[in-house]
Amino acid sequence: MKTQVVVIHGGDAFSTHEEYLQFLQDFPLTIEHVRPKRDWKSFLPDALGAEYDVLAPIMPNKSNAQFSEWRLWFEKMFPFLEDGVILIGHSLGGMFLAKYLAEYTFPRRIGALLLVAAPHNHTSDVGNFALPESLNGVVRQAEKIFLFHSTDDDVVPHSELSEYAKQLPHADVRSFSDRKHLNQHAFPELVHCITDLKNTEPDPAAAQMR
Repeated sequence: MKTQVVVIHGGDAFSTHEEYLQFLQDFPLTIEHVRPKRDWKSFLPDALGAEYDVLAPIMPNKSNAQFSEWRLWFEKMFPFLEDGVILIGHSLGGMFLAKYLAEYTFPRRIGALLLVAAPHNHTSDVGNFALPESLNGVVRQAEKIFLFHSTDDDVVPHSELSEYAKQLPHADVRSFSDRKHLNQHAFPELVHCITDLKNTEPDPAAAQMR
């Protein structure tokens, strides 16, 4: 059976619509911003191979994201998901998963939770994605948690990694020094993290023989 991997992309969030409009007005658009781009999320199905089923929903209105809208769309996927699903969130997508698991019950057993360059509450404006005081719900529902961040991240400060590490003390922290916001085409460390999970899973047949 294939292992499911759900990838939630990032986005921008604002406290008010006026702040969103101001962001659009002030954004220093260059020609590079309007050229097609692909990062590791696009290549992940090929990198993982046939043993994995990668699901990558396009979350609503990512340029002015609202948690309630993302929650609704995320929950529409639940009928398709199976026990052992691996959840990955990049940037705001990571914060979304952390907030969701802290406040709501996920209907399947989570194989692992991977948060990549995720903002915490200390980032300047996270709109209504702000995390609750306690992330105990995350710890309770995700036995295996991995945190990825780079010290030279120019979008989400690396200090946010420390905030997650404090609240998720059993998380496996993977820190880099030259990956910016982790938007690169290849992400072998993340791929290896996922495949290593399968390699360390107990063999059900062997367990029955004991």
